[in-house]
Amino acid sequence: MKQVTTILLVVLLLISCKKELKNTKLSGSVFGTFYEVTYNSNIDYERQFDSLFYVINKSMSTYQANSDISKLNRNEKVKIDDHFVKVYEASKIIYEETEGAFDPTIGAVVNAWDFGPEGKIENLDSLKIDSLMFTVGFSKVIRTDNTITKPESAFLDFNAIAKGYAVDVIATFLDDKNIKNYLVNIGGELHAKGINVEKNTGWTVGVENPNFDGTQSLSRTLILTNEAMATSGTYRKFKIDESGNRYAHIIDTKTGYPSKTNLLSISVIAKDCMTADAYATAFKSMGIEKVKTFLKSHPELKVFLIFENDKKELETLALNGFPEN
Repeated sequence: MKQVTTILLVVLLLISCKKELKNTKLSGSVFGTFYEVTYNSNIDYERQFDSLFYVINKSMSTYQANSDISKLNRNEKVKIDDHFVKVYEASKIIYEETEGAFDPTIGAVVNAWDFGPEGKIENLDSLKIDSLMFTVGFSKVIRTDNTITKPESAFLDFNAIAKGYAVDVIATFLDDKNIKNYLVNIGGELHAKGINVEKNTGWTVGVENPNFDGTQSLSRTLILTNEAMATSGTYRKFKIDESGNRYAHIIDTKTGYPSKTNLLSISVIAKDCMTADAYATAFKSMGIEKVKTFLKSHPELKVFLIFENDKKELETLALNGFPEN
């Protein structure tokens, strides 16, 4: 009888362990894209995630008229929250590190060029560009505690970093709940911790090929563990000039005009997704050689580039130990 009881206990323990090796997967729409959070717990945190997304949107969404950032852009007095402060401070560091290649005040110029899928290059009035560029420069935006001072006509836009920040906010929430294994994905921006317990491996993620026809295929797959990755592409939004040259939705922060680039996709791995997101954006306008030079003094960033060579053929370049397939 004792032996039967022991066997029964072992079986129950095995069943119990098996239940623990199940992930919860929550998904939905946010920030004009999708989110998917996979984590090793049977607790449903969808309501909490929605609340966090709401707060971040209320703070930094330029698409919401009543957000703090929209009010600031209308020159209304606003007391910014801690989310805004964290993104502002990170933006300031990356703006300085990249010598302005990452600049959250360039948004008004980008909007003026009206980038859309396969649109044609339009000749904007140079006076209008000069006028808009007069307010560009994140150094002109000053934070004092929970207030922001900026030039009256300056347009502040954190879209190139806020999505990555939101990924980190969800990751921090899961950390606070003592969840050891998770993958947070918002529109392809990722933060991974631990392993995928259902497969007993690190989290398998991919970098898409820059397919201009809209199809999807992977250029590289890798295991992401205790790191974050963001990818910024130039191949979905572009314009073509009269000579057939393609210009991505990259505005030179020094001139206000579109920059021609052969970089099609930039993936960055960093300790957090906010950092990865911002640098992936900055590297689009820096070009391959400047990126290579920059990374020599930033070994903490792992980078994977997909670009067109002189023969219009795709090439890839892994830098600072970006993982192989």
